[in-house]
Amino acid sequence: MLTYLTSGESHGPQLTAVIDGFPAGLTLDIDKLNFQLARRQKGYGRGGRMKIEQDQVRIVSGVRSGHTMGGPITFVILNRDWTNWERIMHPVNDMPDDLSPREKKLAYDTTCPRPGHADLPGAVKWNHHDMRNVLERASARETAARVALGALARQLLEHFGVTIASHVVRIGPVAIEAGYDISDLEQVVSITEASEVRCLNKITGDRMIDAIDAARETGDSLGGIAEVIIRGLPIGLGGFSQWYNRLDGRLAGALMAVHSVKGVEIGLGFEMASCRGSEVHDRLFYNQQGDRKRKRFYRKTNNAGGIEGGITNGEDITVRVAAKPISTLNQPLETVDVISKEPAMAMVERSDNCVVPTLAVICEAVAALVLTEAFLEKFGSDNLAEIERNYRSFLDSEF
Repeated sequence: MLTYLTSGESHGPQLTAVIDGFPAGLTLDIDKLNFQLARRQKGYGRGGRMKIEQDQVRIVSGVRSGHTMGGPITFVILNRDWTNWERIMHPVNDMPDDLSPREKKLAYDTTCPRPGHADLPGAVKWNHHDMRNVLERASARETAARVALGALARQLLEHFGVTIASHVVRIGPVAIEAGYDISDLEQVVSITEASEVRCLNKITGDRMIDAIDAARETGDSLGGIAEVIIRGLPIGLGGFSQWYNRLDGRLAGALMAVHSVKGVEIGLGFEMASCRGSEVHDRLFYNQQGDRKRKRFYRKTNNAGGIEGGITNGEDITVRVAAKPISTLNQPLETVDVISKEPAMAMVERSDNCVVPTLAVICEAVAALVLTEAFLEKFGSDNLAEIERNYRSFLDSEF
């Protein structure tokens, strides 16, 4: 069973990620891990924090001479901004009396919860009147750890010919027109990596940038929609015997657990609700000349988004994720001071004003973790050689 945990505060010394159940024998490319972390730091709409951090993975356990050993793998990502917060966020030492005005603001101006954030619910749940104790762990800084773990999972999937890509469909009021082409994933990757907003259409991308700028000028934020595409998975991952086996549920649940995400749809998603079955169900065809590349059975459409009955059907998995606007606003909303119980304006933290391009990268990583778990459930998880044998045998025997 593949499991993982992350730990660390946004302005603490480091983030730590531990993954257990990962097979032995995979040659690990640390440059690819760091490449994914660098992708996460890009994107139009990011805040000043990204000018400070230069995320790099330090491998602490589970890997020897570049090869996974089968035990728990531990990654550490240092927070370079820690040097600016050490007197406030030290795990052991009390805060000193000689805090600077800046440090005092960061340390004590934490009693006015932001609407839309975890501040108030977290404070009530854990009895924190200092919401710094909530917002530090609730911060999306944590996703750097998940991206590192997802980059590891991605290397295993890539070993078996799986490709993962993403692009931004909408930012605020600006959306790409329907009918965009994702048939060539290499081209999708090439275009989106060159776009500051990860949009497949340059004109639409420029309009997205304008929308982000307009929101920033008024102290506001924007949400949007990103789409992730996973190509090359075989038929048969997931299950339907129990509710928790269903791959679409597992995928949606993991993606809903990404910061700011408020909705997930697979394939045609919510649009299916307004259609007849004859209009949306993907007709089946069989290729007599099909080879072991899992394309004996195929479909000419993919409204199901690659999953039927909780199981992969061999087509691309396509999933869209909708994110709300960031809840930290430079023109803050009305709130209540939890100490005085008087009306107040919400506290303002350094923040992005649009994270949708980054969200796409994070969701790639989260999807990779879910799909790797399902892959290992199907083909074994002890060592790479065993998984390769089981995988080849399955493809050869597919009826």
